[in-house]
Amino acid sequence: MNASLPTKSREMRFPELDTVKGRHPQAFRANVKRRATTIGVGVFLVGLYIFGLSTLGFEPERLADGFKNFVWIVGLMLPPNPGTVNIALVFLKGLVETLSMAFLGTICAAILALPFGFLAARNIVKNSILHLLARRFLDIIRGIDTLIWALIWIGVVGLGPFAGVLAIITSDFGAFGKLFSEAIEAADDKPVEGVVSTGATRLEAIRFGIVPQILPIIVSQLLYFFESNTRSATIIGIVGAGGIGLYLTETIRTLEWKQTSFIIIMVLVTVAIIDILSSKLRTALIGARPV
Repeated sequence: MNASLPTKSREMRFPELDTVKGRHPQAFRANVKRRATTIGVGVFLVGLYIFGLSTLGFEPERLADGFKNFVWIVGLMLPPNPGTVNIALVFLKGLVETLSMAFLGTICAAILALPFGFLAARNIVKNSILHLLARRFLDIIRGIDTLIWALIWIGVVGLGPFAGVLAIITSDFGAFGKLFSEAIEAADDKPVEGVVSTGATRLEAIRFGIVPQILPIIVSQLLYFFESNTRSATIIGIVGAGGIGLYLTETIRTLEWKQTSFIIIMVLVTVAIIDILSSKLRTALIGARPV
C-alpha cells in the first residue's frame, strides 16, 4: 500500500504524464551510453587507486612504524630553541629574505601576466590562432613546478635569492595569465558596450569597461598568491635559492631538530599574520567581508 503512494501522488500532480511520455519518449529513455561512461570512469578510478596502493609500497605495518618514528622526531623538536640570539637573528634575516622573494616574485609575475591574460581572453582577442598560441604558452609555463624552475634558474644565474625570485615569477606568470584570462572572459559586456556607445576606442572600452570589473579579482588573487609564495619560497630555498629554506634544510641535515621546529614555527606564524593582514586589506580595497 505504501509503495503505491508515490506513484499515485505523481499521477495526481501530473495527470498527463503518460501523454507526455508518448510524445517525447527520448526525454524519458535511460541514457545507456552516459551510464556506461560513468560506470567505466568509476571502475577506472577505483582500479587506479588499487594499482597505486600496490605499486607504491603502501603497507599498514610500515605506516604504523613510520608514525612511531614521527612521534619520536616531534619529541626531539620540543621545545623549539634556536640555540643563541645570534642564530635566531640569522633565521630572522632568512625569513625576511623569503618574504622579499615572495613579494617581489608575485608582483612582477602579475605585471608581466596581465597583458597575456588579455591576449588569452576570447572576448578580447578574436583571432583564434593568436588566442590558441597565448593559451598554450601559458599552459606550458604553468605546467612546470616552481621547484623545477628554481633548479633551472640556479643553473642559469647561480645560487641565491635572485634565482628564487625568477623561479616564482616564471611559475606564477603562467598561473596568473590563466586566471586573469578567465576573469576577463567572465566580465559583463554591458559596461563595455556603454563605454563604446560614448565614442570611446577599443582600448578605452577595455580600460573603463573591463578593468574595473576584474580589479577586485586580481587583488584577491595577488593576496592569495603572496601568502602561497611565502611557503613556496621556503621550499625552493632548500635547493639553494636562498631564504629561510636554506637554514631549514641545514638544520634537518645536521639533526638540529629544535632549531628546525623553531624555523617551522616562524614560518607558520608569518603565514598566519599574512593571512590576517591580507584579509583586512582585501576588505579595505574590495569591500568584501573576511571569511
